[in-house]
Amino acid sequence: MRRKRVPLPRGGPKWCRRKRKRVLIANRGEIALRILRACRLLGLETAGIYSKADADALHLKYVDRKVCVGPASSGESYLNIRNIIGAAEISGADAVHPGYGFLAENEEFARACMENGLVFIGPSPESLVTGHKARAREAMAERQAGQDHPSQ
Repeated sequence: MRRKRVPLPRGGPKWCRRKRKRVLIANRGEIALRILRACRLLGLETAGIYSKADADALHLKYVDRKVCVGPASSGESYLNIRNIIGAAEISGADAVHPGYGFLAENEEFARACMENGLVFIGPSPESLVTGHKARAREAMAERQAGQDHPSQ
């Protein structure tokens, strides 16, 4: 069964109407391929990241540019915010798509993108605070403390 194509708003989504040309895909595997396909449909160039262990990854065959972000350890490569921001600058990306998982839910990463003049394709850093359970509980406790009536 074929999926029905949903027409995009004229000119694509708002964030890519302003002469956005290249998206850094900060993920790998099938997720990266899906993002790559969406970028192609929108007429955007793509840049992919990889660790030294993933130099032959499938998504790298289809991106316009590729940048190594570190050694095989994901903590030193795919989850290293400084290296990913650097990869965006090297590749000339205007925007960063975090994919699915840790970076997509990371307030620090979203904020780092914005502070470096990159569009973070995802929720605002303020809304990502709820991704941290302890911070979300603190925020809710502060909000409830300011109310006149106790919540149930």
